[in-house]
Amino acid sequence: MHQFQVKVPASSANIGPGFDVLGMSLEVYMTLDVQVSDDKSECVLTYEGDGAEEVPLDIHKNMITQTALYVLRCHDIHEFPMATKIHVKNPIPLGRGMGSSGSAAIAGVMLANELAQLKLSKLQMMDYVLMIERHPDNVMASMMGGFVGSFLRELSNTEKEAMIPSASDLLNNKAFSRPPENMGRYTKLPWAPELKALVVIPQFHLSTSKARSVLPSSYTKPDVIYNLQRLALLTTALGQTPVNHQVIHEVMKDKVHQPYRSQLIPGLQTILAQMTPESQPGLCGICLSGAGPTILSLATDHYEEIAEKMLTIFKQNNVECTYMVLSPAFEGASVL
Repeated sequence: MHQFQVKVPASSANIGPGFDVLGMSLEVYMTLDVQVSDDKSECVLTYEGDGAEEVPLDIHKNMITQTALYVLRCHDIHEFPMATKIHVKNPIPLGRGMGSSGSAAIAGVMLANELAQLKLSKLQMMDYVLMIERHPDNVMASMMGGFVGSFLRELSNTEKEAMIPSASDLLNNKAFSRPPENMGRYTKLPWAPELKALVVIPQFHLSTSKARSVLPSSYTKPDVIYNLQRLALLTTALGQTPVNHQVIHEVMKDKVHQPYRSQLIPGLQTILAQMTPESQPGLCGICLSGAGPTILSLATDHYEEIAEKMLTIFKQNNVECTYMVLSPAFEGASVL
């Protein structure tokens, strides 16, 4: 009997002006407890946690095992190599902007890597993750850990052809394409130890596709400059000690996605307009987490007071919420 555990942190992406650029891992983990034996029984998947009543347990329909099977096919292995029992524990809210699908994709790739002893590095595994997720900001943070800036390198025409099949077709084995090599680039950015992430989680789902559908196809020059100026300062400001609350609050503002997505999240505009370091001691900045509806606040103290103020505003808009205070998961994803 071979046993191991895959551990993948949640993430927050699109931080402030860093749309599709900045992400951070968060210390709340999806885990896979895996038992492998050489008997004749089939792969069995069980699941507990967020989404337990809706997540499919058929290995050909569950995203984690679908991803693992895709990676195995890329190595000419067409089924799980031995009898495998997989128990998933998932505290990451589904469809809330905390990288649950990205964590599932990473977990599936790491599962395949361990089961078939493929000996892929984290960067090599990221190529397979990016075939499923297509955006590096949240998955690179979850895989590598900490506060991360990332991008996709420009692909050749041949490599672009490999990206033509949709993630859905790859997962459902309706198409097959091996990933281009070394697609993702990243760097770990400094993080001030005083800073914590306060995530306020509205109790409704918001699909990434719906959140992307409200974005414009082009932007004005002033809005682009607005974001670039703040992005340049934010990547330094979040690593400086002592923390400058007022500077971080200003450079976490955005004109690329939050103004358009705020219409999908009742109460967000009020929160952004009313809550400042002056009105809420300890608060640094506020932004959408991923595509939302979760709100990411960075703060140094008074976390409960900040959270309660946000919960009150959401409740006035008939939205119930929960919250968590988290540190970055600096080690990223791992296999134990």
